[in-house]
Amino acid sequence: MQRYFIYLAYDGTSYHGWQVQPNGVSVQECLTKALSTLLRQAVDVVGAGRTDAGVHARLMVAHFDSPQALNEVFMADKLNRLLPPDISVYHLRAVRPNAHARFDATSRTYRYYVTTAKMPFERQYRYRLFSMPDFNRMNEAAQTLFDYTDFTSFSKLHTDVKTNNCRIMQARWERLDEVTWVFTIQADRFLRNMVRAVVGTLLEVGRGKLSVEGFRKVIEQKDRCRAGTSVPGCALFLEDITYPEELFDI
Repeated sequence: MQRYFIYLAYDGTSYHGWQVQPNGVSVQECLTKALSTLLRQAVDVVGAGRTDAGVHARLMVAHFDSPQALNEVFMADKLNRLLPPDISVYHLRAVRPNAHARFDATSRTYRYYVTTAKMPFERQYRYRLFSMPDFNRMNEAAQTLFDYTDFTSFSKLHTDVKTNNCRIMQARWERLDEVTWVFTIQADRFLRNMVRAVVGTLLEVGRGKLSVEGFRKVIEQKDRCRAGTSVPGCALFLEDITYPEELFDI
C-alpha cells in the first residue's frame, strides 16, 4: 500500500466547505469520488484541515492510500479531467506510509481580503467595508496575538478538539492597492472559525469600537461571546501548508 499527498486548489463558492456534509456538496466528496473512479475501489481522503462553507484554498493538501504505485503526473491529469472546473489538482507526491496530511503539518497560512470599493468582478473574493478602518491600530492589536497560545475566544463553540492552543507565526495587515487590504495569519494549527473571528474582532478595533487593550482582554477572557462577529467566508483563502521534509524520504 502506497500513501500519497495530493496538492490541490479550489474555489469554495459552490461548496459547503471541505468536509463531507450530509446536506450539501463538499470538496472532499468530489475528490473522493474522482479518486475512487480512477482506482476502481473505495478511497478514503483525509484533508489537512476543514475550510468552512464558501472558503477557498490556493493550496490544500490531502492524503490517500493506493494498493499499487501510481504514475503521479498521469493521475493528476486524469483527476483534473474528472473534477469540476472549480477544483484543480497541482500534483501528487508519494510519502511515508504513516505520513498524515493533517497531523504532520507544521504550519498553515491564511489570507483574508477586504476592500473599501464596490468591485463587481472581485465581489466573491473580497469583504466590502463601507468606511476605512484604522489599519495601523489593527496591526497593533494583531501583534498581541503573539503573546498568547489559548485562543478559545476565537473558536467555534462545542468542537471536538482536545486543546484550543495555537502558536501564531505571522499576523499582519498589508495594503495591496488604493482600496484593497489583506490580513495574513500563519500558525501551527487553527481552530474552527478562528481566522474569521480574529478578523471580525480586529475590524472592531479598526472602527474604534474596541481598544488594543480591549482586544487583549478578549483573548484573556477565553469566551467566544466576547469576540467580534465572524466575517464572511468568501474572502478567506487557505494559502499554504508546510510539512517536514522527512515525510517524503521513501
